[in-house]
Amino acid sequence: MSQNSNNTFDKNLKMMSISAAVLIALFVYTIYKSSAHIEGTQYYIGLIFLFVLLIASFGLRFYREKIKIFLDKKRENDNRFNFQKELDNTKSEPKKVKIKEVQHVQTDHIEAITSNITFDDVAGISNVKEELEEVVDFLNSPKKYLKHGIKLPKGVLLVGPPGVGKTLIARAVAGEADVPFFYQSGASFVHIYVGMGAKRVKELFLKAKSCAPAIIFIDEIDAVGKKRSGTSNDEREATLNELLTQMDGFEGDSGILIIAATNKIEVLDEALLRAGRFDRRVFLELPNISDRKKILELYLRNKQFNFDIDILANDTAGFSSAALSTLINEALLNMIKRDDIELNEEDIEIARNKVEFGKKEQKLLNTAQKEILAIYQASKSFISQEGISLFEEGIKKENDIYPSKSKLLQNIKKYLSGSVGIEVVKHEMYAINSEDLKHAYDLANDIVVKYNMSNNTEELILGIKNELRSELSRNSDEILRLKDLMLENEIITLENINNA
Repeated sequence: MSQNSNNTFDKNLKMMSISAAVLIALFVYTIYKSSAHIEGTQYYIGLIFLFVLLIASFGLRFYREKIKIFLDKKRENDNRFNFQKELDNTKSEPKKVKIKEVQHVQTDHIEAITSNITFDDVAGISNVKEELEEVVDFLNSPKKYLKHGIKLPKGVLLVGPPGVGKTLIARAVAGEADVPFFYQSGASFVHIYVGMGAKRVKELFLKAKSCAPAIIFIDEIDAVGKKRSGTSNDEREATLNELLTQMDGFEGDSGILIIAATNKIEVLDEALLRAGRFDRRVFLELPNISDRKKILELYLRNKQFNFDIDILANDTAGFSSAALSTLINEALLNMIKRDDIELNEEDIEIARNKVEFGKKEQKLLNTAQKEILAIYQASKSFISQEGISLFEEGIKKENDIYPSKSKLLQNIKKYLSGSVGIEVVKHEMYAINSEDLKHAYDLANDIVVKYNMSNNTEELILGIKNELRSELSRNSDEILRLKDLMLENEIITLENINNA
């Protein structure tokens, strides 16, 4: 039963109790004032009936939780029957899908919510929407896929920086599919009491199975899914083991989909990332200029404003969708302070100062800073011959089991190309993206120490930097062309590179 239904149930009981009490009070008052004119027993029978009504209302209120549970179970059984009936229709033989007997575990405190958010309420996700629509279509029409032997991915992992809308996207998937949505934070599984985290995971999965089809969303899964050390058996590792066991305990046609979110995929345990668990990974980035325009149009829908959205989208480089939402909300608050009904540039500027002041750790760039980052990314794109966005970090790693020395050196070139490119164009060194430098030195050290392919790490790095300076200097015009494209679109595509 949904939360709205529960609220309606409670309100009806409350009104029933109040009505009975008021009627009894009026009845007693009438008898007291007019006792000389009352004859027969019908009045007293009526009074007894009202007392019975009052007692019944109190009784129903006392047992209301059990009544809710009964109605919830009835609804869940109906949903499960309908979903499994559709699965049965896809079988070549007319036999029922076996329903495993569910172990009795207290799950009353775990409640599903009904999401009213759809993809129309989420802007700037055109690059990942197609992947998510496949999942929604499977939940809505499993028969279309199961007749070909296609199973739903057990898990979808949303990877991206904070504020890009991972939770909102998960709720939109549940809203589009119109299925129960179970939200849990990874931190909520971490308890100081041994066994409580694993118990909570088991309860969550049992509840979801009873409501199938359903979606389980685990936010910040890295809180419970970090790599196991193998030297201890603490509560977090026991909880992770239970999560892995539960994910192995159902098939792709069960109607259960697990969506998890993280901004630290590199810290997750390999067992979580293997095939058969989180089969699909969706990578989200900070919105580019066209995405920001769509997000602003969404937040400004049905609102009066007097400024250019295109200019605002260009001036908010580095803002996540959450930061843009805060920006518009703060601007509206300032508009109300002015006792006006139309947003203007002054409201936006005041709101932007508030957002930037509170978000110094994020990349909220001015024009000069944006140009520096554009040169950095353009140089990386030219050397790697791969598309890249303005705020994309790292490089695309090649899964080569036996990498050659030339491939290892090429990867180091990719890591160093950004900083060397800025040095070539600006004739000055800039401190930017220390992680790329760290990866370059780590890889160079592996070549020397681990693979014994070179004699000295510093000499190896110096040689690659000199090679990069020569190559980037010869192609400085191309770097500047790519830089201009990056400033204009905040993304360089493979087509942009090939059209040189």
